[in-house]
Order: sequence, then C-alpha cells, then structure tokens
Amino acid sequence: MHTHPPAPPAPPVVERGRKTVSFALLMLVTWLGSGLSPKAPGTFGTLAALPFAWGIITLSGDAHAGYVLLSAALTVFVIGWWGSALYVRKTNTQDPGLIVIDEVAGVWMTIALCLLSVGQPAYILSFVAFRIFDILKPWPICWFDRSIHGGLGIMLDDLLAGALAAIPIIIILSLTTLPLP
Repeated sequence: MHTHPPAPPAPPVVERGRKTVSFALLMLVTWLGSGLSPKAPGTFGTLAALPFAWGIITLSGDAHAGYVLLSAALTVFVIGWWGSALYVRKTNTQDPGLIVIDEVAGVWMTIALCLLSVGQPAYILSFVAFRIFDILKPWPICWFDRSIHGGLGIMLDDLLAGALAAIPIIIILSLTTLPLP
C-alpha cells in the first residue's frame, strides 16, 4: 500500500510586509483577483461580479431568479464578512481597497431588487447606480461606513448602497415601458 505525503499548504501571500494571508483568502476578498487592480479596484470588482450575476439569473430560471440572486447576495455578504474580518486582522488594516467582495454583494443586491420589483435585472443601470451610491456614500450609507468597523463595516455599507441604488432604477423602469440595459 502506497501512502503519499500530505499536500503542502497553499503558499502564503505577503501584504506589504505584514502578516501573511493565504492565496485562497486573497482570492476570496479580491473576488478572484479583480480587487488587485492598481486603479479603481472597486469598479473592477463590481464589473467582475456582473457575469456571475448573469449566470445565477440564467441558471435559476425566470420564476425564482430574483430570489436566488438575493439569496446569493446575502450569502456573499456573510462569507465576505468573515473573509474581510480575517483579512484585516491578519494584515492589520482597516478597509483596504483590494477587498471587493463587498462590491459583489452590493451590486447583486441592486440587480436582485430590480429583478424582483420590475422584472428586469438592468445590469448596466445597476452597475452605474451602485458605483455612484458606493462612491458618494449618501446618508445613511456614510453613517454605516464611519460607525461600523471590521468585516461587518466593510460589507454592510456596500449592501446598503446596493439596496438604495435600486430605488432610482425601479422608479425609472416603472415609469417607462422601454426595456433598459
């Protein structure tokens, strides 16, 4: 009987000379590396979330697509809360820009609420509205951003931005009969 030695652990990744984090954790919080973009990591993270949203909606069928994507957004929120908390603890940082799993949960929330309210995912409008709300952080998003820290704070303001970004899209889509992107 042949026994093989255990596989070596994934190589650690160094974050600016601080403690190391695993490659798996880095890929999780950066949404498969999209947050590693040197410019606009939040925008790239949001863009990287869109094909996954499309896939979830397509595979889940028309009747339940909005609920499935909403469930996926909340699942990513919980996983992102854990992953972000672990990352900031290991790297001794507060809210590094490379963490973009919060953008994933946020834009999926926008798309899901549009789909549930008016029957259209409105991918492009959801992307634009979410990025505006995420960047400008109008009240009450700014309060959550300043007041709640750690993994929960990283995730919560983006989930709220996603919910609030859906409101103007739902209003626009409710007032027009044209299908919008």
